[in-house]
Amino acid sequence: MDEPSSEPTAAAGLSFEQALQRLQAIVQELEQGELGLDKALERYEEGVRLLRRCHDALEKAERKIELLSGVDAEGRPISAPLDDASVPLDQKARERSRRRSASPQRDSIDQ
Repeated sequence: MDEPSSEPTAAAGLSFEQALQRLQAIVQELEQGELGLDKALERYEEGVRLLRRCHDALEKAERKIELLSGVDAEGRPISAPLDDASVPLDQKARERSRRRSASPQRDSIDQ
């Protein structure tokens, strides 16, 4: 098996699907219990980076979906471009909090 990259930004270059596939492979390796402590810790750290990458990708997709503002007369979705850099972090946190409080089903899934 290929050695994991020690570069922390390596996960950022992967697609969501690639990161998820690698994360699943890491989980299997760790569950087998055959790695030494150092290797297991390396895999765990890589897994955390990959998990963060997947989570960020899902959040970005969720924000894009939320930007849909309806459909035009021909049934095509009307959307606004996502300019994520222009949204302040505190506003992102408020919106995320508002979405979670508005969706009791999602809260039960998160827990």
